[in-house]
Amino acid sequence: MDLLRFATAGSVDDGNSTLIGMLLYDSKSIFTDQLEAVERASVSMGAQYTELALLTDGLRAEREQGITIDVAYRYFATAKRKFIIADTPGHIQYTRNMVTGASTADLAIVLVDARKGILEQSRRHAFLVSLLRVPHLVLAINKMDLVGWSQEVYEDIRQEFIEFAAKLEIPDLATIPVSALTGDNVVARSENMPWYQGTALLNHLENVYVGSDRNLMDSRFPVQSVIRPHSNAFHDYRGYAGKIAGGVMRVGDEVIVLPSGLPSRIAAIDFGGKALEEAFAPMSVTVRLEDDIDISRGDMICRPNNQPAVTQDIDAMVAWMGGEPLRPGQKYAVKHTTRRTRAFVKDLYYELNINSLHRNDTAQELGLNMIGRIKLRTTTPLLADPYSRNRETGGFVLIDERTNRTVGAGMVVHT
Repeated sequence: MDLLRFATAGSVDDGNSTLIGMLLYDSKSIFTDQLEAVERASVSMGAQYTELALLTDGLRAEREQGITIDVAYRYFATAKRKFIIADTPGHIQYTRNMVTGASTADLAIVLVDARKGILEQSRRHAFLVSLLRVPHLVLAINKMDLVGWSQEVYEDIRQEFIEFAAKLEIPDLATIPVSALTGDNVVARSENMPWYQGTALLNHLENVYVGSDRNLMDSRFPVQSVIRPHSNAFHDYRGYAGKIAGGVMRVGDEVIVLPSGLPSRIAAIDFGGKALEEAFAPMSVTVRLEDDIDISRGDMICRPNNQPAVTQDIDAMVAWMGGEPLRPGQKYAVKHTTRRTRAFVKDLYYELNINSLHRNDTAQELGLNMIGRIKLRTTTPLLADPYSRNRETGGFVLIDERTNRTVGAGMVVHT
């Protein structure tokens, strides 16, 4: 069954968690004991109705404050599709967690409170969705019940967002008026908004086409580990395990191993104890080659005439998530696919204003939640593609080695 990963985002109190709770409730994806626990928690909080947001707000601090702090993942399925939901926080202090949740999403839902309209955080999240190359975006204009189901309010917010989104790279944009609290247009079409002729949110999620979003042209296989069973049954077995980051791999294909540049040919592809003739992104498989080559974690198998750049100089956009600002000359650890190395910030080109999308060329540093373009110099080469071409081989994270905390999410512009 097809799988869709989607993330929700929006400003504080726009109703992200309530929307997910209603989606799970109306699609009958909640166990009875879960619902009873939420009902008890709602009563103890003095709520006048069942707080379905508690299904994702699991931290004590979240329940006390009524906000989402961590990224909460939930799983459910319908007859048409399986889903993985990432409920990301709306508070500006936790924007870094939103980046984490959206980085692997096929679709993002940006919620907007119909009473407040488009806020700065709404724009920030929409821009991050564009920056992270999430191919599908849904603008869910929430709390329509609190504005009298007004079509005029809906159209004004929709038009304002479309004008802002025109400056971004968003291939597919849909807008849906909803009430997460009452369930209108969440799973079933709303009778309170007859002027809306579109589909309900769940139906849109079930039918959005994501098959063409993945890069099936550029074969990329970052090696995660070398499989050597050392048993009598598999005496000479040598396989290379990992997740295919792009393209299609077939038995008999000519390949090259980077960074060594040694050629070989695919002898077999193993998947769950079965032999496959071909595999494609994003499958996790074990590849065996015809030749015994020195291959280790961090190397990459690709096609001879279609290779990523092997480079130590990276131009990238970075979303800064560290408490201490990023400045030129600072050193960080870089985690890129299965390869880890060190790098220093060679230059800071500009800081990008989220609201106006203007570039500040005089910026000397990037503070928390800022986004800018930088140049990195790594100690060992990275095997990278532009992020616009491949999200897997074009994305990386920066790590503060003193604290081992992830402080930046990077997207390769060019190599």
